[in-house]
Amino acid sequence: MPDSSKPTPGEGLRSVRTTSVFRALNFELYVKPNLAIMAIGLVTFTGCIGYITYMRSKYESMGYYSAIGSDGKEEFIKKKSKWD
Repeated sequence: MPDSSKPTPGEGLRSVRTTSVFRALNFELYVKPNLAIMAIGLVTFTGCIGYITYMRSKYESMGYYSAIGSDGKEEFIKKKSKWD
């Protein structure tokens, strides 16, 4: 009869004895990877990065540039000619 408390290869942290509080706080360490959720997250993350890149290029094509203000925030300022 095999010993059920003996860890098998590939179990990782699931085989280590821990408290339920530790398992609740570190839930992602104990669940098996879900490819569907991972794909949704990857598509969402890529979409967010794409949207930020699109908005930055849109502002730059309108003649704005990013500058750091005196309070430390990034601001988009309209480019001005030396002749204006």
